Amino acid sequence: MSALVPYVLFRALTGLLNLLPYEIRVRLGGWVFARVIVPLAGYRRRIEDNLRLIFPDMPAARRDQVIADTSRNIGRMAIELLSPAGLRARALDAPITGPGWEAMQQARAEGRPIILVSGHFGNYDVIRAGTIARGFRVGGIYRALNNPYFNAYYLRKISAIGAPLFERGRRGLGQMVRFLREGGTVAMLIDQHMHRGEPLDFMGQTALTALSAAEMALKYDALLVPCYGIRRADGLSFDAVFEAPIPHTTAVQMTQALNDSLQARVRQDIDQWFWIHRRWKGGTPDA
Repeated sequence: MSALVPYVLFRALTGLLNLLPYEIRVRLGGWVFARVIVPLAGYRRRIEDNLRLIFPDMPAARRDQVIADTSRNIGRMAIELLSPAGLRARALDAPITGPGWEAMQQARAEGRPIILVSGHFGNYDVIRAGTIARGFRVGGIYRALNNPYFNAYYLRKISAIGAPLFERGRRGLGQMVRFLREGGTVAMLIDQHMHRGEPLDFMGQTALTALSAAEMALKYDALLVPCYGIRRADGLSFDAVFEAPIPHTTAVQMTQALNDSLQARVRQDIDQWFWIHRRWKGGTPDA
């Protein structure tokens, strides 16, 4: 099938959704993802397998509820990312808490680089949108989608939140490093399986984790701040939390501290993390 065909169908669907008010659009996106896409794409099994691995004693009824709530959160986040004006408004309304925010103000005044680290939790772009709106120069990293039509559309949408954006790869890395060295702020996610990553603990299991955020923080004396856009109970609004900066020690110790930070958030709000990812994949360097 031509790459254009699924894109045309997707744009037709998003065009219809865009006729709806933002709040209804987001809620409907969560419902469609949970009730239609998850079962058809086989994602339910993946979420369930991850939950069984980390919480083997979780009752079946509780596991089913987490699967449903997780699926809705992912669907809502997808629609939010494709609705930059609405997401930006929600990000501006999100209360900011945590000692990392004050540390960021000081770093900006000093011209010191900042690396914001989060995971696929709640809606991570709430952090980028809100930080940009408050005067920070924030660059983000993105992974290009395989379908060129989808990729161009996705890039337009996330660019509407703010730029620059750096594509994952050698060229994007070089651009990001230059931006960081000029005193910019870079937003990164570290909770996906990295084949050549360091075997670190995450949720009680070994997870191959990229050390790049910590390595850059050490090399360029950047502030390293764990942060989260945490979805509130209404499903539409957020809290923006900036935790205390990670002290500079070694890249391994700092990255483990980032894993520990995200792990604590996941245990507190289990349905806000993307259990859909193949995070562990055997848990060994050769996996």
